[in-house]
Amino acid sequence: MSQGTGPQSPADQPALDAPLPYGPPLTLKQAKAILQAAEAEAERNHWPVAIVIADSSGDVVLALKRDQTQHSSLSIATGKALTAVNFRRPTKMFQDGIAAGGEGLRFLAVPGITPLEGGFPLVLGGQIVGGIGVSGVLSSQDAQVARAGLAALA
Repeated sequence: MSQGTGPQSPADQPALDAPLPYGPPLTLKQAKAILQAAEAEAERNHWPVAIVIADSSGDVVLALKRDQTQHSSLSIATGKALTAVNFRRPTKMFQDGIAAGGEGLRFLAVPGITPLEGGFPLVLGGQIVGGIGVSGVLSSQDAQVARAGLAALA
């Protein structure tokens, strides 16, 4: 697992038994850079999405809803960002657990989880400084937009 000062790829995210600690909240300047990079990816692909950036305490710092985005996308993106922060995991982990059935179905009983791909913790210096959530297109495309935002965290 990378413990550098840059962003981590989803493959570098913490294992279930070793979550990263929370750090100080990301700055507004960092949140704006993340949002701009994510929106640029959505624009390149002509995807109508909502993008939400939350800080390490789970407060929404910035939110954007692109034109023609479906009505529910903003609340879903918020749920993804908060799930990523509050549970210190990418939201796809919950989606995959539920899809696998068995014990993974327990995630359905946990309040506050949005178990859909497209939410990631924002990691800087080995600490979680926030989360990003994207919704509006296919979950894999939401994740693509979110990863573009992750790349802007420096």
